[in-house]
Amino acid sequence: MAAVDSFYLLYREIARSCNCYMEALALVGAWYTARKSITVVCDFYSLIRLHFIPRLVSRADLIKQYGRWAVVSGATDGIGRAYAEELASRGLNIVLISRNQEKLQTVARDIADAYRVETDVIVADFSSGREIYDRIREALKDRDIGILVNNVGVFYPYPQYFTQVSEDTLWDIVNVNIAAASLLVRIVLPGMVERKKGAVVTISSGSCCKPTPQLAAFSASKAYLDHFSRALQYEYASKGIFVQSLIPFYVATNVTTPGSFLHKCPWLVPSPKVYAHHAVSTLGISKRTTGYWSHSIQFLFAQYMPEWLWVWGANILNRSLRKEALSCQA
Repeated sequence: MAAVDSFYLLYREIARSCNCYMEALALVGAWYTARKSITVVCDFYSLIRLHFIPRLVSRADLIKQYGRWAVVSGATDGIGRAYAEELASRGLNIVLISRNQEKLQTVARDIADAYRVETDVIVADFSSGREIYDRIREALKDRDIGILVNNVGVFYPYPQYFTQVSEDTLWDIVNVNIAAASLLVRIVLPGMVERKKGAVVTISSGSCCKPTPQLAAFSASKAYLDHFSRALQYEYASKGIFVQSLIPFYVATNVTTPGSFLHKCPWLVPSPKVYAHHAVSTLGISKRTTGYWSHSIQFLFAQYMPEWLWVWGANILNRSLRKEALSCQA
């Protein structure tokens, strides 16, 4: 009996101790759940504030807010052209920078005719080295540059493993995706600081969220642009400069295979025109955004999912896109 009583007393002491630990763990769990719930609610509030509320109010006067001229690199196709057109629709004069003179002149003429604004072009091949930047600096010298849009970039021809990517493409990814944005900011930022107003929009990519296999160099270059923009915002916000990191997911440009299943989901993969219309409305509101409501939902999922799940999904998607691209080439 004495042994039974001793065991019962020991059991009661252990149970009492465990109850304390269980209560402590329950409090930690409740705190963690409440914190995550509040974060999710705040994220969805931000989604509504960014992408829906601005459409209910009058559009911001971008000329008064930033300046009369906007510079857009990579402006002859896709997001760059659509962004330039959207800015022109709000009255800004546009300087278009790209390497194809014929395309540049066509786009400049179309924008000038459609929106009754001034346009100018600068022919520059960003893959050719540093010498082009002196010419760009000279061309922009006397302009009241209010907005710079860093859009120019090099993409893989289709998702590939790193050793399959040509050395020329890898070199261009560094020179165009990274160097061009950095040096264009270096050219226009001093004037903005002097005027105490201006905006720099750098277009990154949803692939910068986490390591993205089969887009290794491209996604790494876009991660640079995201961090670069966020650091600049901390450096220059107090001087009146607004710096935005724009992180689009898939947009229906000629970078994605035209026959791809991605083009069949317009709510998920918007046209450049639709994307630019939404993205410009976030200017001055959000320092880091995807620019489009469904992309923001994708970004939230990407933030909360574990890295292994992102990698698994990226591998499946990129294998499918590579297979489609190769079948189109055959």
